[in-house]
Amino acid sequence: MSFRVAALYRFTTFEDPAALRGPLAALCCGLGVKGTLLLAREGINGTIAGTPEAVDRVLDHIRALPGCRTLELKFAQAPTPPFHRMKVRIKREIVTLGAGDLDPAANAGTYVEPDDWNALIARDDVVVIDTRNAYEAAIGSFAGAIDPKTASFSDFPAWFRAFRQTWDPAAPPPKVAMFCTGGIRCEKSTAFLKSEGIKQVFHLKGGILNYLETTPAQDSLWRGECFVFDERVAVGHGLAPGTHDLCRGCRMPVGPEDRASEHFIEGVACPACFEARDDEAKARYAERHRQAARARELGIAHVGAVMGRETPD
Repeated sequence: MSFRVAALYRFTTFEDPAALRGPLAALCCGLGVKGTLLLAREGINGTIAGTPEAVDRVLDHIRALPGCRTLELKFAQAPTPPFHRMKVRIKREIVTLGAGDLDPAANAGTYVEPDDWNALIARDDVVVIDTRNAYEAAIGSFAGAIDPKTASFSDFPAWFRAFRQTWDPAAPPPKVAMFCTGGIRCEKSTAFLKSEGIKQVFHLKGGILNYLETTPAQDSLWRGECFVFDERVAVGHGLAPGTHDLCRGCRMPVGPEDRASEHFIEGVACPACFEARDDEAKARYAERHRQAARARELGIAHVGAVMGRETPD
């Protein structure tokens, strides 16, 4: 049996997101759909998984919500259920930036289609910024892009305000092009930059995944792999499976070189977290890994096999 995974978001205005929660949660649970959906006044964001028919019914329900007829949506397939439970949560923001009241639905930057992205980021008057976190950018990014090395998306406003101070005040402000995995973070960050007075702001429509899916490898300016928030861990051009696994100790992507290290223990630790784990923690993770492996043999679900992130942080 194959499970459909749907990652979705939409910036729109929900006057009463709490009133939407109950019917949406009831529908998902009744259909056996699992994952996380976040509702806020600014819209909806999340990832769900279930049978194709069940996921389609949930998506039909979401499209009927105010302003959600069109969703930013990406599908994947999973051989086993990728999530352990269903959560529908009310949040202040559907992706946390912490920069006050922004309105990406009305004040985002200019969308750039993948076909036009290469020409834009090759221009000398364009600054290209990766709005993802450091662990994501470490395994792949666009050639020449600036990596803010943030630990979470909420670090981005402070980083940008400091970065802006390095610009020549006598020169015209540069154009800024930003990108992220599926579009939600770069879309919101363009609204933030516009609120900071930056007028010419652009973002990659559909994010890196849209670019990798539609841009031939020989024409691509992408280097490396793209971290994704499901059991694929990372993908390459054409959304082909990447070479990275997930460290079950720290939930960071682990490439072939890291897996060859003496500090990589499958299901327990990787070079990035080995020294931070004491023997008791390592024994606990090893037991969890053993139980997850046994559950796979029996064909049953186990929480230790579930991804640690269902939405970007």
